[in-house]
Parts: sequence; C-alpha cells; structure tokens
Amino acid sequence: MAQKEYLQAKLTQFLREDRIQLWKPPYTDENKEVGLALKDLAKKYSDKLECCENEVEKIMEEIRCKAIERGTGNEHYKTTGIATIEVFLPPRVRKDRKNRLETRLHITGRELRSKIAETFGFQESYIKIVINKKQLQLGRTLEEQGVTHNVKAMVLELKQSEEDTRKNVQVEEDEQNEAKLKEKRIQRTKRGLEILAERAEMAVDPETTPYLDIANQTGRSIRMPPSERKVSTALVLAMGYHEKGRAFLKRKEYGIALPCLLDADRYFCECCPELLDTVDNYAVLQLDIVWCYFRLGQLECLDDAEKKLNLAQKCFKNCYGENHQRLVHIKGNCGKEKILFLRLYLLQGIRNYLSGNGEVACDYLSKAHQLFKELYIDPTKVDNLLQLGFTAQEARLGLRACDGNVDHAAAHITNRREELAQIRKEEKEKKRRRLENINSLKGMGYSTHAARQALHQASGNLDEALKILVSNPQMWWLNDSDPQTNNCQESPSQESINQLVYMGFEAVAAEAALRVFRGNVQLAAQTLAHNGGSLPPDLQFSAEDSSSTPSTSPSDSAAASSASTDEDMETEAVNEILEDIPEHEEDYLDSTLEDEEILIAEYLCYVENIKSATKKN
Repeated sequence: MAQKEYLQAKLTQFLREDRIQLWKPPYTDENKEVGLALKDLAKKYSDKLECCENEVEKIMEEIRCKAIERGTGNEHYKTTGIATIEVFLPPRVRKDRKNRLETRLHITGRELRSKIAETFGFQESYIKIVINKKQLQLGRTLEEQGVTHNVKAMVLELKQSEEDTRKNVQVEEDEQNEAKLKEKRIQRTKRGLEILAERAEMAVDPETTPYLDIANQTGRSIRMPPSERKVSTALVLAMGYHEKGRAFLKRKEYGIALPCLLDADRYFCECCPELLDTVDNYAVLQLDIVWCYFRLGQLECLDDAEKKLNLAQKCFKNCYGENHQRLVHIKGNCGKEKILFLRLYLLQGIRNYLSGNGEVACDYLSKAHQLFKELYIDPTKVDNLLQLGFTAQEARLGLRACDGNVDHAAAHITNRREELAQIRKEEKEKKRRRLENINSLKGMGYSTHAARQALHQASGNLDEALKILVSNPQMWWLNDSDPQTNNCQESPSQESINQLVYMGFEAVAAEAALRVFRGNVQLAAQTLAHNGGSLPPDLQFSAEDSSSTPSTSPSDSAAASSASTDEDMETEAVNEILEDIPEHEEDYLDSTLEDEEILIAEYLCYVENIKSATKKN
C-alpha cells in the first residue's frame, strides 16, 4: 500500500512537471474513455521509475478517472448546488476505501451521518465523522461547520470487527451494546475532565478531592491569575483530553483516541499563542495526531500533516532551545526528549515518501534510524535496574538520560525520586495554606472567587488580601455558586440594622449596606467604616437591586433524591480519567520503540529500492 501511494504521488508529480492533463485529449476521448496515448505515457514513466509498465498504466488510469469525476462533480455543483464529499472508509474496508458521496450542504451533521451509514453499510451508532480535523456536530448544518464541495470526510468506526455484516442476532445486539458503551465512554471522558477542570478553579482539599493541576517541567504547580480563568480551564481540558487520547493510543484504540486528541487540539487553540510556544505539550499533541491518522491508515485525509509536523518542530525549538540548551539547563540532560525527535523524523520521512519525495524521505528516515541506535536500550541493563527496585519505565528513562550507564541511571532515578517527593511535599503544603486562607476569607463572608482573586493579588498573604477586599468592596460581587456564601435575603433583620447603628452608622446607610452584602454584618461594617459611613457610589445601586431569597420549589425534593445518583456518575467519570493519568510525569517520553523500529526498517527498505532504481537509470 505504501509503495503504491509513493508511485501515485510520483506519477502525479511527473504529470504536473510535464503539464499533462489526463482528462483531455489525447489521453481521454470525447466519450471520456481512455485514449491510446495513455499507454505510451505509461511506458515512458515506467522506464523512468524502473517499475512495471502495467502497474504504472493502472495507476495513471485511476488518476485520470478521478480527475474526470472531480471535473464532472464541479460542473454538477455549479449548476445544481449539490456538493461532492470524498469519504474515507475505515481500514477494514479492503476495497474502494475512498468513495464519493453527493449531498446538499444545508442538511445537518446527523443527516449526513445517516446517509453515510446507509450508503456504505454501517450502523449509525457505530460511526463518527471527522471533517477538517473536527468531529462532525450532529445538530448543526454542514454549511455552519465549514463543510464545502470536495471536502474529505473520514469515517471512524467505534466497533472492532473484521466482517461487514453479522447474521447472528445475538452477536449484533452485543456489538450495538459495545458501540453504545464506547460512545458513553467518550461522553464520560468529557464530563470527567470538565469536573476536574472545575475543581482546579475551586478551593478543594487536595487530600480528599482529586483535581487536575498545571505544572512546569520541574514538577512545580503553575498558578495562573483568576483573570485568566478561561485560559486556565482551556489548558487543563486540553492537557486532560491529550492524556486520555494517549491512553487510548497505548491500547491501540486509534478510532477512540483521535476524537480525544482533536478535542485537545481545539482547547489548546483557545490558549494564547505565546503560551503554546513555550510548552512542549502542544508539539507532542501534533505528533500524536499525525501518528493516529497514520495508524488508522488515513494519513492522506490529513491535508496539513506537513504543517502539523513543522509546527511540532518549531515548538520543540522554542521550548528546548536551538541546541536543547534550555532543556539541558532545566533538566541537566536531553537524552529522554530525543525520543520525540525520533518520532518527528520518522513521521516526516513517511509523509515525504507517501508524497513522492524519496530523497527527502531518506534523509529524515536516516536521522530517525541514527536516533534509534542512540536510544536503543540493552534489555540486560533494564533487568539490572529492575533488581534494584526500580520500574521498567524508570529504567528506560534513566538509561536514556545517562547514555546507557547503569550506575549513573540508578543515581539519576534515586535523585529524581527524592526531588519529586520534596516538590510534592512543598506543593501540598502550599495548597493546604492556600485552602486555609480561602476558608478564612469565606468565613468573613467573601465568596470563593473573591478570596482567590484577592490572595492572588496579595501573593498569598492573608492580611494583604483582606486589605484588598476591604478597599474594594465590589469584589464581594465576584460570586460563585457556593451556597454558603450566597444566601440571599429579601430585607435585613432589624437586629442586624441595630448592630450597625450601635457601632455609630446611620440607620439608612446600615440597611443599604446590609442589602448589598445580603445580611452580612461584618462586611457591611467594614465597608461603611472604610468609606466614611456610606456606601461607595458603585455599590449604591446594588442596594436597590439586591435579590430576594428564592422560595423552595416542589422540584427541590426530586432534585435531592437524584443528587446521589448524579454524584455516583460524576465519581465514575472522574475515576475513569484518573485511571489514565500516568503516575510518572515523563510518561510521554517513555517508549519501547518496538513499533518505531519496524516502521524505520520498512520505509528505509522502500527508499533503498528507489535508490537502486535510480542508479540503474
């Protein structure tokens, strides 16, 4: 298959260079049948490529027919508005994997999915459609999602089956259940990540409540300002989806991995470009997306594979430094990260080979092969480290960081364990203090969000944070959905008003302040005292508009009865995510290189055959 794709790309390149249009005479007659001149052209190109003339002629006929189909489709679209979509079917469909489907663009994604399922013999619940590197949204029209004439659509199959149809009813039911379960897994993944991302923005006890945190290359948490909450959430979701996608990649469940990776890419794009240039996560994601398309046998469907690989290379350079000097400065070595460049060069080599660029492919594959030899690990050395109590993953990472020296690797792993233990201890203490400070401010009546923002501005100093809140009473309105700090009341009690009057404030000002701060005497007193006995102008309107206490509705009891069920579902969703979050922070740098070794050998063999044919010429 790879050799055929290379030959097709090479012939397309020759046709372009020679300015030959196969859909016109003398290669196509007036009835759109093949002309005799095609055979002569096939003879010329087969001699040039040193390959079978019949094979070249067959591929050129495929190119000619596709060009005619495309031209006919273009004319049809201009006159009728009916677009043509090129549908790429799953790898198990051995023949005619690329097919053309006509449709109007005002239909919904659900209607297109139904049409594809009916046309090509799938069941709707089994498939997902990816167009323009995004999952097709079922509720929106194709036009709204940027689907155009001649676009490529990739079909992902959620079931793992080698047969097109099943006659056994029980087996079919089992497969339908399996497809539904996999769809539920995808939805649970989404909900689990959303919950963990929300918790990262809340004040939770790290001892009892798991959440996702953002850390730098040394393992220390990165605190982002509350004003960047949207970016922070997007980053957490992006990294979470990426980890989930990588977990599916490890299990070779590429059809489920790809939607997770594409979602990760979407959330990363919501972050600022400057951030993406300084972390290697985005670069690694680009490699994983291209790798996933390749393993699905659909690399041709990824129009910007070259762009993604170049982007990954650029990100690595920005993140690690020109010659990895920044990486060496931070980590002391760059041996482990070389594995990312091996994967990068391998994919660049494969992509160039499949595009007909044999010489460029050879250069990249040779680089990948050289890195493979550097990164290959003697199994006996891994065994030696296993006997010392280290894991196989630690052994591989340690040996690559220390150029294969067992003693140095053992010391490196031990030191890293101690460093991480100390960092985790310090981070845990920081989180404990931060939670205590937030709870202290909440105890004074401030919302969680207001407490977080004030503490961020005060660099964690509780006294300074309190001064900020007192000086900026409007921050009290940075409310969250915390019922403990959001209890509203229609009008303040006379007892509370009397307390403030006793402190020396006017009754009218006291009542207005209590309305603004929803009955919180302490906040009302602090604000009045700080502003000379009256509310600041920007808060005076709030006294008139403060909301009343919502009455208990009949549905409250029903909601309460379902709360435990929802909580169980959320716990299940979170646990599924946590199961796939690797314990080792450098898990993405670990690989046995078994798949890479096979692919490097396979594609080097292909390019060597090209070299041999060139020498004969």
